[in-house]
Amino acid sequence: MDKPLLPESDFTSDDGQPEVVRRESTRLSREQLCTLISAASINLGSMMCYSILGPFFPNEAQKKNVSNTVIGMIFGCFALFDLLSCLLFGKYLVHIGVKFMFVSGMFVSGGATILFGMLDQAPDGPVFITMCFLVRVVDAISFAAAITASFSILAKAFPNNVATVMGSLEIFSGLGLVLGPPLGGFLYQTFGYEVPFIFLGCLVLLMVPLNMYILPNYDSAPSEHSFWKLITLPKVGFISFVIISLSGCFGFLDPTLSLFILNKFNLSSGYVGLVFLGLDLSYSISSPLFGLLSDKIPYLRKWLLVFGNIITAVCYMLLGPIPILHIESQLWLIILVLIVNGISAGMSIIPIFPEILSCAYENGFEEGLSTLGLVSGLLGAMWSLGAFIGPTLGGFLYEKIGFEWAAAIQGLWSLITGLVMGLFYVLEHWRGKRCELQNTVITEEEREERTSLLPHEI
Repeated sequence: MDKPLLPESDFTSDDGQPEVVRRESTRLSREQLCTLISAASINLGSMMCYSILGPFFPNEAQKKNVSNTVIGMIFGCFALFDLLSCLLFGKYLVHIGVKFMFVSGMFVSGGATILFGMLDQAPDGPVFITMCFLVRVVDAISFAAAITASFSILAKAFPNNVATVMGSLEIFSGLGLVLGPPLGGFLYQTFGYEVPFIFLGCLVLLMVPLNMYILPNYDSAPSEHSFWKLITLPKVGFISFVIISLSGCFGFLDPTLSLFILNKFNLSSGYVGLVFLGLDLSYSISSPLFGLLSDKIPYLRKWLLVFGNIITAVCYMLLGPIPILHIESQLWLIILVLIVNGISAGMSIIPIFPEILSCAYENGFEEGLSTLGLVSGLLGAMWSLGAFIGPTLGGFLYEKIGFEWAAAIQGLWSLITGLVMGLFYVLEHWRGKRCELQNTVITEEEREERTSLLPHEI
């Protein structure tokens, strides 16, 4: 009687099982929708809070007698503790509970953002610097919890469309990166230092009750595998270096680009935020396309990753531009380079998660939340390592050799990782062809042996 209403399934039987399958399919669709809403909220909120510092905090910190190197370290310490936290949360995701980790991380992150807005009341010098480090560390730990849980939930809810879903949700990440700098710059110019942080912190806190209500619960058994086994897989190891390089390039811009534009072109903080718009907007628009390509044509993932890195390297060579090119720095050229860099970042970043996940499954990792937690934690940790190195090294190089050469060094880093990754994929392809040829020869020999034995059997 109910069979016409059922979706096609290989598990139908005469004992009432079809009704169970239909109810589970409906529930799963609802869970997927709620999961998308939750992931979109954390992507939007966290990226707005993260990117708000770029346009005005370096200038504000300089007023508090903070050097460019220390400003870079303040940006970088977030990534360092995010790195450690991602490894921890990825390993114990199943033990802690994916929903609790997600919601509690969002709650603490909102509170830390509000606290950061109070730091202008701290005395200049060491006290201000210490408080900046403490609040950023707390924010980093909470951010790691929410993002690690978010990646794992998405991969669990959409096992066959991981890249497409993550690429589509990067629209909200990009939107957060797009809205954060100009909104922060506007609120800072209009109301002062405190208001941007209080506004965004309260916005994140308002999302907490919503996610407590709609986010589904996912349970899974703990895994026997470890981060060490995952990262020692050759492909995963090389991809990890790519992640560090890409993240380092992004992180490099936070403490350096705003100061370079302010000093070079005498723009206000609000207009500096608009310059960042080209990078973030192009990334968020291109990411869904690269996610769809990664899922529909899996073979393209590796080459998207490689060529994305090479294009990123060229962008950083032109960002200054590097002095040996004898090209005068122009604002329009910086904006154009940032737009192209956003597209190349989408090419490189979106295929990474499904590439690592497929490699893990091919090497004996079981499917489930535990493996997803390991992959999410590794991705977050490597991204955070690059985000620590990028601004820390960038702030130091900016002081010592200037923005133009510092950006070129970042580009060289990305170029090397892209070429090494491409060489690995070429060698992997050759090894695969060789094994395929050997298997074909063995199969032919076995067929000939069976043919020669056939008359004797008759």
